Amino acid sequence: MPQTILRQRFAFPENDRQIMTSWERFMDGQQPGTDALRRLIDDSWRRCHGAVDPARNRAPTPMIGDALHELLADSEDLMQAGAPVIASARDFLFETGTVMVLTDAGGKVLRVEGDNSLRDPTEDIHLMPGGDWSEAAFGTNAIGTTLQIGQPIQIHSAEHYCTGTKRWSCSASVIRDPLSGTILGAIDISGLNESYSRHSLALAIAAAGRIENRLAQRELKLRYQLLDQCFERLSGPGRDGLIVFDRSGRAIKTNDRAAALMAELAKTRGAADPALRDLALPWKKGRIAPENMPDWMDRDWIEPVHQDGERLGAVLVLPDRSATVRRAGLRNVNAVPAAGDPFDRLSGSAPAYREAIRRARLLSKSPAPVLLLGETGVGKDAFAQALHAAGPRATGPFVAVNCGGFSRELLTSELFGYADGAFTGARRGGMTGKIEAADGGTLFLDEIGEMPLDLQPHLLRVLESGEVFRIGENQPRKVKLRLITATNRDLKAEVSAGRFRLDLFYRIAVTSLNLPALRERMPDLPELSAHLLAQIAARYEMPAPAIAPAVLEAFARHDWPGNIRELRNVLESLFLESEGGMLQPGALPAELRRDAPGGALPEGLTPLERVERDAIAAAIRRQQGNLTSAARDLGIAKSTLYVRLDKLGLKEQIAQLRER
Repeated sequence: MPQTILRQRFAFPENDRQIMTSWERFMDGQQPGTDALRRLIDDSWRRCHGAVDPARNRAPTPMIGDALHELLADSEDLMQAGAPVIASARDFLFETGTVMVLTDAGGKVLRVEGDNSLRDPTEDIHLMPGGDWSEAAFGTNAIGTTLQIGQPIQIHSAEHYCTGTKRWSCSASVIRDPLSGTILGAIDISGLNESYSRHSLALAIAAAGRIENRLAQRELKLRYQLLDQCFERLSGPGRDGLIVFDRSGRAIKTNDRAAALMAELAKTRGAADPALRDLALPWKKGRIAPENMPDWMDRDWIEPVHQDGERLGAVLVLPDRSATVRRAGLRNVNAVPAAGDPFDRLSGSAPAYREAIRRARLLSKSPAPVLLLGETGVGKDAFAQALHAAGPRATGPFVAVNCGGFSRELLTSELFGYADGAFTGARRGGMTGKIEAADGGTLFLDEIGEMPLDLQPHLLRVLESGEVFRIGENQPRKVKLRLITATNRDLKAEVSAGRFRLDLFYRIAVTSLNLPALRERMPDLPELSAHLLAQIAARYEMPAPAIAPAVLEAFARHDWPGNIRELRNVLESLFLESEGGMLQPGALPAELRRDAPGGALPEGLTPLERVERDAIAAAIRRQQGNLTSAARDLGIAKSTLYVRLDKLGLKEQIAQLRER
């Protein structure tokens, strides 16, 4: 990438005063009049002029209730692909003064994770799920502008169009559909101005690349499943033409008769001769039929293909008019529910872990509330599901809510539901809350320590009375459920500090269960790694590979601050890079390699530099040691990459990679 173009991507804080003067001149109807203003920013200001109020101090009011649920449901694939990337931000961006933001293609925020100290500032400007950060809604900003231009960009301080974001520094990159190249969303790293780092843009680009890779892997897996279901039919003796479409509506396979019959049918109906390569049937999520169909096509010719309740795609059957049309549906494959003791799915033999399982088995027989205690990632969700499945309400619903994943207002409507017309934007007919949805089953409240203090008495009343009031209703609804809660906080200390109610603590902690951290059960690592790897391989429908002894040795040296969640992410990364072979130490992430002899991190790295180091190392591994390609992948100059390799202590690892 030419240096002039590359410089357009990055912000230069030393020019901030000049850019603020340019913005004031622009607001007065004058030309900005300075070379310090990048052309991309100037263009964005001009797009926003007259369309966006520059005095806005926050983005538009975020979606809530059903509108937010619909937004998240429409972006389910993107959120699943981004989940491990965004989840890692909570640990990697800790104390960096930054957050990572995932949005859809329209700039609507789907998820925010990172430094908890920014929770109030981000909510103040509506940088939260449901918030609209498109250029049309909130002027020049990294999210909206990267989606507008389709390229990575960093926007700092005065470069923002609206006054409400001029104290922020943001870097964003688009996420594209790996098959069509269509923009699906954006990844953004944002913080207050003092958090500025040129390398935040490299992190955003690397994160977007990881999500695109995960999307590609999932799409290929679903295509293989689709073609496997359709194989016999495509190669069969029938005279109908068959065209297989993936779930995005792209034609991916035909039989020999399809092209001729398609031309014949189009001619019969007076339509132009269609080109197979241009044929697409775009489906909107949840719809049975595509949005737009050619005039010559009949809706009844489309047969959906499902597996385990998930739509894989569809087959278009082009009838041969000279023969009797035989319409044979494709099979639906239904999963067989797992049987046996639910606690057998929890793998481990360390004494502390076996004791936790023994106590959980006893507690599962009682309907009493259980409080699960332990660090982030120790498997509290798995224990909660096992407690439910082994308990007296196993046939009822298991409803999980993460109390730390919502704003106060959204958490209130999530838990309690609301009546018709309870507030602006409320769904007609109201919404059932999670407490009500768990009636007859189990309600699992994860991160209960994050529940706002003023919301706690409302939950306490439900637990004491067995009644829930929807927001805006005066009539209670009876509920009977089992409550399981989980936290990584010391709730007694939270009570002493006035952040958690003592009466609620005693209500939810009738019994408690401490789950050991992974570093306290290191002998379990080989067995647990094999167990998790088998689950990962099954998800990708591939055999589970072996794990090289050197990998297990590296695992034993690591302290696993992210516990089982971190181990699962590392194993999945190794699995995807193994190409079906044994998991090798060369693909280990930087934080595990630094525990190895000769692999120590240089002293004094900030948390953000540690994240940068991992992003650069991952890019170089992807490019098999080719630094020119890695620099292009990261969106930085090769000379800059060399400087960062030296600064971040990566030169020795690169030499080892090239020797292999």
